[in-house]
Amino acid sequence: MNKIMSGRHNNKLPTNLPQLQNLIKRDPQSYTEEFLQQYRHYQSNVQIFKLQPDKPNKELADLVMFLAQVGHCYLQQLASFPQELTELLMNHHTVLEPDLRMTFCKALILLRNKDLINPTGLLELFFELLRCHDKLLRKTLYSHIVHDIKNINSKHKNNKVNTTLQNFMYTMLRDSNPLAAKISLDVMIELYKRNIWNDAKTVNVITTACFSKVTKILVAGMKFFLGKDEDEKRESDSESEEEGPSARDLMVRYSTGKKTSKNKKKMEKAMKVLKKHKKKKKVEVFNFSAIHLIHDPQEFSEKLLKQLEDSNERFEVKIMMMELISRLVGIHELFLFNYYPFVQRFIQPHQREVTKILLCAAQSSHQLVPPEIIQPVIMTIANNFVTDRNSGEVMCVGINAIKEVAARCPLAITEELLQDLAQYKMHKDKNVMMSARGLIQLFRSLDPKMLHKRDRGRPTELSTEAKIQDYGEMGAKTYIPGAEVLEVEEKEEGEEGDGDGWESASSISGDDEDGEWINVHHSSDEDTTEMAEKLKSMDPEERKAKAAAVSSSRLLTQDDFKKIRLAQMAKEVNAAPGKGQKRKVVEDDDGERGEILTLRDIEKLHKKPKADKESRLATAQAGRSDRKEFVKKRKEKLNPFASTSNKDKKRNKDFRMMRHSRNVRTKSKRSFRDKQIALRDALIKRKKQYK
Repeated sequence: MNKIMSGRHNNKLPTNLPQLQNLIKRDPQSYTEEFLQQYRHYQSNVQIFKLQPDKPNKELADLVMFLAQVGHCYLQQLASFPQELTELLMNHHTVLEPDLRMTFCKALILLRNKDLINPTGLLELFFELLRCHDKLLRKTLYSHIVHDIKNINSKHKNNKVNTTLQNFMYTMLRDSNPLAAKISLDVMIELYKRNIWNDAKTVNVITTACFSKVTKILVAGMKFFLGKDEDEKRESDSESEEEGPSARDLMVRYSTGKKTSKNKKKMEKAMKVLKKHKKKKKVEVFNFSAIHLIHDPQEFSEKLLKQLEDSNERFEVKIMMMELISRLVGIHELFLFNYYPFVQRFIQPHQREVTKILLCAAQSSHQLVPPEIIQPVIMTIANNFVTDRNSGEVMCVGINAIKEVAARCPLAITEELLQDLAQYKMHKDKNVMMSARGLIQLFRSLDPKMLHKRDRGRPTELSTEAKIQDYGEMGAKTYIPGAEVLEVEEKEEGEEGDGDGWESASSISGDDEDGEWINVHHSSDEDTTEMAEKLKSMDPEERKAKAAAVSSSRLLTQDDFKKIRLAQMAKEVNAAPGKGQKRKVVEDDDGERGEILTLRDIEKLHKKPKADKESRLATAQAGRSDRKEFVKKRKEKLNPFASTSNKDKKRNKDFRMMRHSRNVRTKSKRSFRDKQIALRDALIKRKKQYK
């Protein structure tokens, strides 16, 4: 009986491929004959398939997947199988039945995962198959291409394979089939974002997509250069705390000695300056480093501008071109003088997406552009936006745009225009007022002399040294600014021997190990005051000479740089010699400007605009969503099909039928006493109902 059952079991193997596959993986040598039988069957099916390649062939599909599953067990017998399958797909992929074509591709992916086929030839075949009008196939191939290239470069960069594939993709981007070109571009962008192909060659291949005649490819290429990489924005707050002076240092400095309101104000301002300097010290993180890897950004931007001028694309695509050009010009400091008159044509309050156009004008400004090129742009913004006939939001946007342009090219704004805009600091609209004050604060740090005397604020040591450099002038220095305090610190450290002293231009250089407050004696306060007076009595030239001598005579440590940074921060707090604090200081909350501008810099409104009726109604309805109803619900019937009572029928009856009834006719003839009794009874009845 057992022999009969085993005979039946063996007879099923030629037709039961999953069972045979399982047995072969366990013991390949014992089932070699069954495998060869199936392989011969596959070869005969291939010959039949070549006669009619457009017909579905379920048996061939099962055999191909079977051979792919057991390919690693019979390497010699199946040495030519991957090449045969590749040739079948290459020759007949346009006429193949979709399910059979997908089966062939999955078999090749399976062989590639087992490392039985060369990746270069297979990936080139898959790029050719991207031309097929089969969405599921394209999605499968895209996923495999990305993962396969990622696995190839997982341990180390395989430059040979990468170079071959990059060259092939460069030809695919210029392919006549837009589907294949678009997916090839998506593959390169995805590999760049995964830090697999993050070299300059990949970036410069992607630049060719920005000149494609296919809108989807054009937009994908520009979005790549305008995109943002969120993973690079992680910063360590602990490291920034250790590098520079802490808030505790400033508290120690200003809390010692006599407690006065003047010292309290000084400490508050010093805290704001410290916060501002910590923003400056943050490592500059580019939104997307791909734009820095372009070989020839000047030629690239000129071609983009030519394409923009001749383009018939939608307005949104043109805006993207303008954003990319402005970002190229601003980051690489390019000369593209024809771009500014082109942008100037669109600077109108009624223009669609005008804030983005203003952002492009500000982003493309830099110090190397001649002032006479950017000055017409600023005048256009001032004439079209900053006028009393416009709303407060329009004026606010215009002043913010002028502020951002002037921050990057201060020579472009004239003194008369600046003083005119500064008069809006007392405007009735709060948004306009705060924007004008922000512009005033900007030029207090750049060049206070351009402002009217009443707008310059309290002069500090730093503001007296501020000056806008002429066109082409470089501010190179032969010394480290603030190094003049180091020699005084060294003398004080030598006298005290513990490194806990401080001066008027610096703060505590070291902290106690146990983190307790430092006891500063009155005698040290007197010494520090004398040192501060000695520094204040020095002329600027003497300070420069002393700083140059210190910079060239010794190696500076981290503690020395910490003292220098504190000295530079103190210049923003300390009043200039002979000047007192008379006017309120307007603090600027912008911080340090980065390479990339955002729409928030242009659309920054300090007061929320008044909501219209529709938005107020929507807010009210949203607040009532969880509120319970205060109306008493009528009791529902247990049986909804039951008849109503006579009382309900009488209530719902038409009045024309009830007007002749006795109750209605006698109601108007009731006396006042009867009405009182009826009202009393009705109230008592209602009171009983609600108990």
